[in-house]
Amino acid sequence: MNSEFTIAVHSLVFLAYQPDRMASSDRIAHNVNTHPSRVRKVMSCLRKQGYVAAKEGIGGGFILSCDPEEVTLAEIYRATSMGTFKPSWCSGDTGGECMIACNMAEVMEGIFGEAEEQMMKFFERQTINGVLDRVRTLQKERT
Repeated sequence: MNSEFTIAVHSLVFLAYQPDRMASSDRIAHNVNTHPSRVRKVMSCLRKQGYVAAKEGIGGGFILSCDPEEVTLAEIYRATSMGTFKPSWCSGDTGGECMIACNMAEVMEGIFGEAEEQMMKFFERQTINGVLDRVRTLQKERT
């Protein structure tokens, strides 16, 4: 899994927390604790998918353009990270004589595919608003 998914969820939750205010990529990056260029890359993807709107120039930034109660983490994962759960390298040797080495890559691909399907089922039940609720609950427990 790549970090774009986490950046996207964090950014959307941050915008859902302040739904009537624009946030610059610098402000979001400070909250996410990453570089503004990474935030801009992820936000560009989210803008193309219709989750946020953007305004350039002074006073510009990003604002939520979706209902955080309806947007699921599965949607965000599909938009930013689908297929990244499986590592890019898998052990094995398709030309070898060993039964294990000849079949391991294909078996592991199936295992990672099944795991990603299960994760997506879980993500379908999680919304941006639900993540914000979890943050609020955790904050109340800490105070």
